[in-house]
Amino acid sequence: MKKFFKKLKYHIQPKNKHILIIMTMFCLSLILATFASGLSVEPLRTAAGVFIVPFEKSINQAGLWLVSIRNLVIDKEELLQEKEELEQKVDTLTAENNYLLQNQTELTRLKELYKLDEEYSDYPKISAKIIAKDPGNWYSNFIIDKGSNDGVQEGHNVIAGKGLVGLVTEVGPDWASVESIINDTSNVSAQTVSTSAGCIVQGDLELIDSGMLRFVQMNDEEDKVTVGERIVTSHISEKYVEGLFIGYVAQVEQDSNNLTKTGTIVTPVDFSNLKHVFVITMSKAAQLAGEESTGEE
Repeated sequence: MKKFFKKLKYHIQPKNKHILIIMTMFCLSLILATFASGLSVEPLRTAAGVFIVPFEKSINQAGLWLVSIRNLVIDKEELLQEKEELEQKVDTLTAENNYLLQNQTELTRLKELYKLDEEYSDYPKISAKIIAKDPGNWYSNFIIDKGSNDGVQEGHNVIAGKGLVGLVTEVGPDWASVESIINDTSNVSAQTVSTSAGCIVQGDLELIDSGMLRFVQMNDEEDKVTVGERIVTSHISEKYVEGLFIGYVAQVEQDSNNLTKTGTIVTPVDFSNLKHVFVITMSKAAQLAGEESTGEE
């Protein structure tokens, strides 16, 4: 029996020694590995703190910058689109506003024509639109869109705004030419309303720049004509029917002969912006025949 245990002990002891040696080597390996890993990680951490972290921060900042640039581009595109839309709206509103202004201006002219039509209701007349004029700022000579087919004849009087414009000088089937009283060659027999003092109203293209006409040969021996006096066409005129308003006296001067006076008249007609007119379809000859009277200009 003793021999048996001795023999068993002999067989077990060498194996235990080998296991112990293997375990010891394993532990040492773990210690060395742990030690070695402790030595290599710290420098890597330091290097990461010096190089990698700032690099990551730079990459992050670059990413944020790119995102901000992208947002700016998107915002810019949106702003440009909004700007384009607003410009289109402004253009639309401007066009509508211009259209309304034109309509308002047209309505104002039509109202003036309506009032003029009422003021001269005793005279037959037709409305006409100006379709052409001579070069220059003033409507000294112009063409209207009504002619003989509409009853317009040479010598018919033309009015607009609140007063006398001129005389029909030439007529076609669907057009007529008009000479304004502002023309240098125009002479209109006129008179004052309150005193019936006669005078001649002359056209002056230089004076019309101030919105005025000139009158000469006024008989006012009693000095009754003052500034603001109304001047109308005279009953003795051979060309113009009686009572058409010409303007207001703006200035009166005594002539050197001490018998007559000269001065200026403010015209109520805007001769720089005529669009529509009335043609009185009754000549002075017809008026005289109707009144059974004669006159001479």
